[in-house]
Amino acid sequence: MPIATVNPANGETLETYEAMDAEELERRLQLAEATFRTYRTTTCPERARLLNRAADLLDEDRPEIARTMTVEMGKPVGQARAEAAKCARAMRWYADHAQELLADEEPAADDVKDSGGSRAVVRYRPLGPVLAVMPWNFPLWQVVRFAAPALMAGNVGLLKHASNVPRTALYLEELFHRAGFPEGCFQTLLVGSGAVDEILRDERVKAATLTGSEPAGRAVAATAGEMIKKTVLELGGSDPYVVMPSADVDRAAEVAVTARVQNNGQSCIAAKRFIVHTDVYDAFTERFVAGMAALKVGDPLEEETEVGPLASEQGRADLEELVDDARRSGAEVLCGGERPDGPGWYYPPTVLAGVTREMRIHREEAFGPVATLYRAADLDAAVLIANDSPFGLSSNVWTRDEAEVDRFVRDLEAGGVFVNGMTASHPGFPFGGVKRSGYGRELSGHGIREFCNITTVWHGA
Repeated sequence: MPIATVNPANGETLETYEAMDAEELERRLQLAEATFRTYRTTTCPERARLLNRAADLLDEDRPEIARTMTVEMGKPVGQARAEAAKCARAMRWYADHAQELLADEEPAADDVKDSGGSRAVVRYRPLGPVLAVMPWNFPLWQVVRFAAPALMAGNVGLLKHASNVPRTALYLEELFHRAGFPEGCFQTLLVGSGAVDEILRDERVKAATLTGSEPAGRAVAATAGEMIKKTVLELGGSDPYVVMPSADVDRAAEVAVTARVQNNGQSCIAAKRFIVHTDVYDAFTERFVAGMAALKVGDPLEEETEVGPLASEQGRADLEELVDDARRSGAEVLCGGERPDGPGWYYPPTVLAGVTREMRIHREEAFGPVATLYRAADLDAAVLIANDSPFGLSSNVWTRDEAEVDRFVRDLEAGGVFVNGMTASHPGFPFGGVKRSGYGRELSGHGIREFCNITTVWHGA
């Protein structure tokens, strides 16, 4: 895949980039290693000052970088501005909280005495250069939620971004440089996906984080396992959205529309499978389908647009295959389901009912504005359908019954359970999944400590 900015709204190639050659890649790896030796000795307050400056610059740049993201991958420009603002807030959150999150921990006095020691402490130390392999769907947020905690922990970052968002990737390197971070603290590597294996095998790279597809995650995990390097993987998701009879059905249907089509439906944590109790199925379906059908699809640079194009022609083709397979197997298309005429990689908001286990869309992630509806006879059936997926990233549950909430929290196989609301990420909460959605956690204290050397320091009596 060429490294290029291609506008998905019309298919026009705006700019292409040459991949870095071996000499430039080697220079950057040397720089990362050398920078880490000194950056690791800086204090949390020093790093916080730099990260707060980066947040200020990002706020100033918000209109420009939002337009860049929209032109590169098609998200509505209002959502792009919101993404940039969220990134600035996350930077400030880590600047404010990192020292506390990484503070030394003292084991219990009785344990120290029992070990024969006089004192002991657990200390969090940085690992070194960390490779981040990031996707195009949230081209700023996915990177910042890695970079902010990694830099505050004293690590340095090497970004291999998706090949269709090079402008955003280069902006990120420039942003941290303008903020005053030492050269080499955060570098963008303009390379193709084929270079990831070689970079990860380099002894100077100490760990890796990847957000992306399951095949990409398997490849990175295999290499990291062979090299015995720490990894964090956030892969696909096919999140359930369960609606029970006690729920506010009108509100659940309204939020369901946003939960499905956020970022043009191209989000791992977007609700994709809508599992509705039979007592409220008809009422929910009527409102949900009407809401999906009423969405304005159009130029993502126009403020009133709610759904823009998919990021790539191949992405639209993959989505069409899932819908066509379901239709051939008996699914009912309640709205959408047909590619529009004209330029750009648009696909309409679509709702499918009557989905069965034999259909590909039941097992595979639909990365676009396509929702599947399921009817559940009771809570047990709802849990069974929700867990009948290879993924386990997050989940949504709508009920006013606390006993039902307890059951869902206990039994749903997911990294998050959001009650009476849609899944969202926040720097204060750990984020990640189970099953084929990956392992490890980003954000919160769990995320900042993923790439730390957790060190026991013991003193004899």
